[in-house]
Amino acid sequence: MNVMDDYDAKKRTAEQAVQVVRSGDWVEYTFGHGIPQSLDRALAARKSELRDVKIRWMLALRPLAVVSADPKQDAFTFMCWHFSGLDRRLCDEGLVHYIPLLYRNKPRHYRESLEVDVCMLAAPPMDKHGYFNFSLYNSSTRAMVEKATTVIVEVNEKLPVCLGGREECVHISEVDFVVEGESPDPVELPRLAPTDVDRTIAGLVVEQMQDGSTLQFGIGGMPDTIGRMICDSDLKDLGMHTEMLVDAYLDLHESGKLTNRCKNIDRGKGAFAFSIGGKGLYEWADRNPGLASYPVDYTNDPAVIAANDNVVAINNCVEVDLFGQVNSESSGLRQISGTGGQLDFTTGAYMSRGGKAFVCMSSTYTDKKTGEMRSRVVPTLDVGSIVTGPRSQSPYIVTEYGIANLHGRSTWERAERVIAIAHPQFRDALVRDAQRMGVWRRSNKACR
Repeated sequence: MNVMDDYDAKKRTAEQAVQVVRSGDWVEYTFGHGIPQSLDRALAARKSELRDVKIRWMLALRPLAVVSADPKQDAFTFMCWHFSGLDRRLCDEGLVHYIPLLYRNKPRHYRESLEVDVCMLAAPPMDKHGYFNFSLYNSSTRAMVEKATTVIVEVNEKLPVCLGGREECVHISEVDFVVEGESPDPVELPRLAPTDVDRTIAGLVVEQMQDGSTLQFGIGGMPDTIGRMICDSDLKDLGMHTEMLVDAYLDLHESGKLTNRCKNIDRGKGAFAFSIGGKGLYEWADRNPGLASYPVDYTNDPAVIAANDNVVAINNCVEVDLFGQVNSESSGLRQISGTGGQLDFTTGAYMSRGGKAFVCMSSTYTDKKTGEMRSRVVPTLDVGSIVTGPRSQSPYIVTEYGIANLHGRSTWERAERVIAIAHPQFRDALVRDAQRMGVWRRSNKACR
């Protein structure tokens, strides 16, 4: 049987395909752009027929029909590896459970620990060789497909094809059903206008870079601002090795800064695991030999990251305490995003010759309930707050007031350095906290 005959034999409507789901099953919705829309609606329509179906996904970009159909979770239980804004709201309503994750381990979790009865994914049309590409969400999709008892592909003609790398596709012979879906446009992530604080922090980080650096940008406005500032700098011959392909890399490419020719591995190519951004970014990613889609156990492996020299990893956080513990994902007990790959890249960048990892934050934020200004530098993390970055693997902490290098520093040195980049209004109180905690030594530093 040739690949087109196999394809035709496996074609089903969405309603027919989801009949394979049984009560008690574990169902994978994959990731971001790969979450299938027609199959989601068809499965939601079966709510009254099913019980105890567990559904996992990561970074939902559109509302999910199964959630809307079953807010009391009579039939479905929902779990998520990393929260988008939509997922965060669902969690606040008690509708989705977070799955703690060190991102580089995700494929291994599937291969060694997790059950997958049905894997549903959206993919670009099959190529002439019989392969469906994983488009903008390589991540751990290959591991999910390998573990699944049943694989259903929903065709989306609007998704770009992202070249590998490795583990970027599934063959028709491995697929059980094909659904020709409605092909919605990929969701675009709006770019936020940078604040003056963002620009100040970005300037501090850009000063730490050198020609030939290999860059990792995390999600959010700060890494985006840094990327834009690099475009106006004198830096050249920069490389890309990242989990997330974002708009800032396209900016660097168009400005002539991103050449990838100084990398030690994947030379000439920008390596990534998934992408969320704008339409122009997706068009750039489509069949681009200068980009390489990889699974996350490659992009986020600290040893792989460290194989390149002068790696610069740039991420955001919520708060930092006086011990140098970094919380990038929760507000107390409230989960707001996820661990993601921040610790992966903090470790890998430190291992890289000449590498540095920066975790950035504004020194303050405004409490939405009281309207008061609060410090992001805190004595200790609140009970229930998540330690995304342990004090034993501290990055460079950056606010608009400077950079705190905590590598190899004692508890009193850490406290002193972190307080020095806090907002001046809070420094005296933080010193008193440090004294009470026994992590303060009077010295000739300005803040005491």
